[in-house]
Amino acid sequence: MPTRPLEELEAMVGDSRVTVEDFRIEPGKVEEFARAITADDPVFRDEGVAADRGHGRRPAPLTYSQVGRFPRYTPADVEGKGFYLGFRPEYVLHGEQAHEYERPVAVGDVLCGTTTLADVFQREGPRAGTMTFAVLETEYRDRDGDLVLTDRSTAIETSGAVDDDGSETADTATNGGAAATEADVPSPTADDFERVGDVAELAVGEAGPRVVVEDLERQHFVRYAGASGDFNPIHYDEPYATDAGNESVFGQGMFTAGITSRVVTNWFDVADVTSFGVRFQSRVFPGDTVVATGEVAAVDPETGTVEADLEATTTTGETLLTGTATAHLE
Repeated sequence: MPTRPLEELEAMVGDSRVTVEDFRIEPGKVEEFARAITADDPVFRDEGVAADRGHGRRPAPLTYSQVGRFPRYTPADVEGKGFYLGFRPEYVLHGEQAHEYERPVAVGDVLCGTTTLADVFQREGPRAGTMTFAVLETEYRDRDGDLVLTDRSTAIETSGAVDDDGSETADTATNGGAAATEADVPSPTADDFERVGDVAELAVGEAGPRVVVEDLERQHFVRYAGASGDFNPIHYDEPYATDAGNESVFGQGMFTAGITSRVVTNWFDVADVTSFGVRFQSRVFPGDTVVATGEVAAVDPETGTVEADLEATTTTGETLLTGTATAHLE
């Protein structure tokens, strides 16, 4: 249970505050973050490639707003995500994450983020006891005051460590996409896949690119912590993780989400993506291999909109997350 009563948390719902200031999108950091999520797409590091693809400036990966958590972007009077919830960090899970894009985040942007505590509630879980949910929504605007993207994050404090024989969040989170069905014949890997720019090329049930990251090591989690600013020691400090009841350190949920975002940006141009969201179901551990896939869920030829279902699993069949993405194509 949080150290603050639920009534106090509920009283804060609707409160907003600036939580990110002078968030400068720097070229070196964009490249570092891309490498941390195992994305080797040159569009994230090469201005010439970005220009050839029609970008005025080099874009950042879809989940790059996570970098805004670094202390240098946090106002002096703000801690964490801006609201003291009384959640114990060793028992906090990331339940869901969703992004809506007005345009890509790009090198040279300077963003300001305003976070609203959108909801707080509790539910009982079969393995984690009483779970407390907090939904935070952050709007990022540029120096002209124009909205660039909105992200929504659901944090869950459990009563203790959660066993990964199924997800506590799968049946209890607020929103989320359905899992994609893996085709009998594996879809092409990202390296062999040509991006789609026309809805006429798509059909419901069609598979997108497949992204595989083999044999994860602890260094992957440390590298992502350094790139994103997610320094919860449960992801890299073995005694801390095991003392909290976990079998070992485990990967950040947004690390797995970053891998899955590669399915989307290898399927469609990053400028065409209007939303990306995931629901976390289980954790990734050292030695695991992540397989991320996508499938066309809906196509609207009149608006040029395509919706895709996403899934990331291990090679042993454990579902790590499910999600959705939307792209608007000419």
